[in-house]
Amino acid sequence: MLLQLFALLSVTSAEPFSLLIGAGTTALIAGFYGSYSYTKCFLYECCIHPWIDPNITGMRAVMKSTFYGQHIAQQTVPAAIQAHLANENPSKALVMSFHGWTGSGKNFLSRIIANHIYKRGAKSAYVNTFVATTHFPHREYVSTYQDQLRSWIISNLTNCPHALFIFDEVDKLPVKLLDTVKPFMDHYSSIHGVDPRKSIFIFLSNAGSEEIARRAWEYYDAGRPRESITLREMEEMLSLEAFNQGGLKMSELISSHMIDHFVPFFPLERRHVIECAKDYLKSQSIRASPRQLEQIAESLTVC
Repeated sequence: MLLQLFALLSVTSAEPFSLLIGAGTTALIAGFYGSYSYTKCFLYECCIHPWIDPNITGMRAVMKSTFYGQHIAQQTVPAAIQAHLANENPSKALVMSFHGWTGSGKNFLSRIIANHIYKRGAKSAYVNTFVATTHFPHREYVSTYQDQLRSWIISNLTNCPHALFIFDEVDKLPVKLLDTVKPFMDHYSSIHGVDPRKSIFIFLSNAGSEEIARRAWEYYDAGRPRESITLREMEEMLSLEAFNQGGLKMSELISSHMIDHFVPFFPLERRHVIECAKDYLKSQSIRASPRQLEQIAESLTVC
């Protein structure tokens, strides 16, 4: 009887001891992993704060002080990004299409956006830029490009759901190439195992440039400030222009209303060019007289 009791006590006392060991080991491993992750993210970029630290107030300030002649972009872009990032569970990715002539500020604004979302700015591993003539130069390889583009997006979203995708020279992209990314901009919580709804897509295009310039001239000719041109009166025109030419021609992104904002970039006026020149010379610690700035404006048509 005593032997049986001793055996029973041995078994019941050993089990809690084993559980204690197991719990301690688990806690040790978890602590080590947490410490490793903290150290790793302290030294290397991770998809968390402070590496991703949106500063919309700073974005607005920089746009106000250095981004000239683009009142609609100033009003629309920061507000759209702020609303998207403030939503912990957005219904879809934010998609914006920037339209205007080369030199009107599309790339400049893209850098401002990156610099005010990511600690490393445009150099962040989570900022992905695709250039039509560099990454997709041959129209006959559209099928191959579609597979590559889909894989790139999946890979980058796997690394960070808060990724930024910038497509430059969209008007030079092979037609229908961008339709392969439509599912990542739609209202899906999971595509190929990734959730794309917290990401941002920006398209840069020359499509619609002439219509934008024509509208600005109409206002100038009528003696009306171009700052009174509204986004509403430009968006329908730009969506039609994009749908009829370039990489967004006949695109499902437009017909399915995946693009949230079509943003016009107007040709810069002389006063804007002078301000741009002044900013650049100041960044180089060069002082220029008003006469010298006028001479620079004479030789330049864009900033």
